[in-house]
Amino acid sequence: MKKLLMIAAAGMMAGCFNSQELKPDVTVEPWGVTKFGESASLYTIEGKDGLKLVVSDFGGRLLKCFAPDRTGNFEDVTLGWNTIEEYEKLGFSMSTLIGRYGNRIANGKFTLDGVEYKLPLNEVKPAPRNCNLHGGPDGWDSKVWKAKPFAKGDVKGLELVYVSKDGEMGFPGTVTVKVTYSVLPGNVWRVDYEAVTDKPTVINPTHHSYWNLAGEASGNVLKQNLMIAADEYTMTDAGLIPTKNASVKGTGFDFTVSRPIGAAAEWMAQQDFLRPMDNWYDHNFVIRGKAGELRIAAEMFDPASGRVLEVWTTEPCMQMYGAQNMTTDLPAKAAGKSLCQFAGVALETQHYPDSPNHPEFPSTVLRPGETFRSVTEYRFKTR
Repeated sequence: MKKLLMIAAAGMMAGCFNSQELKPDVTVEPWGVTKFGESASLYTIEGKDGLKLVVSDFGGRLLKCFAPDRTGNFEDVTLGWNTIEEYEKLGFSMSTLIGRYGNRIANGKFTLDGVEYKLPLNEVKPAPRNCNLHGGPDGWDSKVWKAKPFAKGDVKGLELVYVSKDGEMGFPGTVTVKVTYSVLPGNVWRVDYEAVTDKPTVINPTHHSYWNLAGEASGNVLKQNLMIAADEYTMTDAGLIPTKNASVKGTGFDFTVSRPIGAAAEWMAQQDFLRPMDNWYDHNFVIRGKAGELRIAAEMFDPASGRVLEVWTTEPCMQMYGAQNMTTDLPAKAAGKSLCQFAGVALETQHYPDSPNHPEFPSTVLRPGETFRSVTEYRFKTR
């Protein structure tokens, strides 16, 4: 079995989660109370070159992301909602941190060191879906994390720490995780993941932001271009559980050259094996290059505004989800507007789905004395 991308730690916590000095460069305001009675806050982080994020300690959500177009006008380019109640009610893993395990685990079961662990099933419809999705119904997205703003020179950001107890959502081991959001010069949002555990477990965190470079609630993204640095994607069964890798060549999954997201709509519509995904995208792509090294995974481009988003990652894979299940019944952040089908695209850097049940995939096992580390950067540019 291939080894998980992680670095041995000298101690469980020693030197691993050193926080930087608090600075007033990141503003904070109260947001509301979750269904569990926890108070949540909003943090606004504005970078040297104008990139501005509004994030919450409630699930590490990215509520707003203001990026410039080719004329210097800033627009919110991520999907989301305005209230805690909307995030809790409407779902879609909207713009949140995902854990302990991103994506699907078949039948909510896996075996580690000879012990079978059972997880809650929170995706059982439409049949034959039967899995634990994104860590379960009360995953890391439902928690209020301990937050600490920081500023160091031209880098501003927020540290988010959460302790996931042994047995939470059925997963073994008490895991302490720190996720650091940094806004860097050059309009880069960097996300650093670190985690340690007190007993063997599995871990696969990701971020579930949805992007629309024309601006949220501006319509669908089918005419926006996408490049994915992947020669293979992972096929699935009807329950969306991985089966094997396949070449993207000659298929609607070929984004090796930048093209409109909707360019292969006719091909997708004709494929019977894609019916469980509504003949659209909800698939894992195997990113070129060496996992563990920061490299480009995707580039999204809006020809109308000139906005470009590059996604760089150390992870081996990236899930593309095309928001085919969104409807006009879903509110937008902008007053009086709504979302729609294909209103954005999620580009989730990750390990393979269902890795604990596939020894042929890179391992997601984390053991005591080791530190899981992963980096993803969202680089905003124009052309």
